[in-house]
Amino acid sequence: MSIAENIAQVRERIAAAARRAGRNSDEITLMGVSKTFPAERIREAYAAGLHVFGENRVQEFAGKANTLRDLSAIEWHLIGHLQTNKAAKAAELFDAVDSVDSARMAEKLNAFAASAGKTLSVLIEINVGGEKEKSGVAPGSDELEQILQGAPRWGHLKIHGLMTVPPYTEDPEGSREYFRQLRQIRDSIAARALPNVGAAVLSMGMSHDFEVAIEEGATCVRVGTAIFGEREKP
Repeated sequence: MSIAENIAQVRERIAAAARRAGRNSDEITLMGVSKTFPAERIREAYAAGLHVFGENRVQEFAGKANTLRDLSAIEWHLIGHLQTNKAAKAAELFDAVDSVDSARMAEKLNAFAASAGKTLSVLIEINVGGEKEKSGVAPGSDELEQILQGAPRWGHLKIHGLMTVPPYTEDPEGSREYFRQLRQIRDSIAARALPNVGAAVLSMGMSHDFEVAIEEGATCVRVGTAIFGEREKP
């Protein structure tokens, strides 16, 4: 199938999952994960009505950015782990960083966003599975609290919510407990009504489990393979 057909099919699945959960599918953002795919594939998706994209690596995206500047309605999110030495370039290139995992990183992004004369949308990445090989702050950790308490100092960042990548399981149902946990963390943060900390966004769910994520409250699903096809093995 074409990319346009894939997007239509994914949107149908989103709508069906939303109906099962008694939700409005208009509340759910579809993000196309375009890492490793060339600019022309992104143009195809954009022409099919997809305007929110996620990239994993700053350097890779920098190579595509110039060729896609004419797509004026596009929104770029960095969803991969960000190294501190790439923070300046990330603040320059992206509209949002969905993988903030330390107060130190937030401080740097705020400074670089200020230099660029912009306000950067960010999500806090939570490592709900406690996996050592994955980035993200631990639920209930001091690091998470430092980010929440530091938010009023960062006038060029706007925290909109949380993001997670749960432990992979072949059965999508294996992700449910982790999605539910992220929603509960989000709800507890929202109840505190902290300054400069929004909690509207729950970015969770990928190609194999986004329907379960929607049933558990996702407001943004990150879909790559189901839109663009399988990535080539390195």
